Amino acid sequence: MKLTYIAKRMIYSILIIALIGIVGSVLFYQSLEFLPFLWGVILGSLTSIVKVVLLDKAVDKALSMDNKKAKNYVGLQHILRLFLSGVVLVLGAVVPQINLWGVVLGILAFQLSVYTVRNVKNAK
Repeated sequence: MKLTYIAKRMIYSILIIALIGIVGSVLFYQSLEFLPFLWGVILGSLTSIVKVVLLDKAVDKALSMDNKKAKNYVGLQHILRLFLSGVVLVLGAVVPQINLWGVVLGILAFQLSVYTVRNVKNAK
């Protein structure tokens, strides 16, 4: 699986954000009660990483298509990624062993990584 530089940087940022969230939860709970939050962060972060990979592949594939097909393909891929996030958020809300706020942190790590990668790119 060949990923672009930006996709690799986004995955790296997602992992750092997840680690900061996990350390924060350990410091907040100071017991094994942090485990549901940990599972939520892991689930949300894995979802964000999958979304980065899907986005990277969708952009590569769309560049080889004509304009109308590319527009439809990218739109469908966006809906797929949004649906994936929704499924994981519902899973975090329904399963008691998974903390919903941990899932939210993992899902929002995607948007935060876009912001950090964009700022790093502009700094160069």
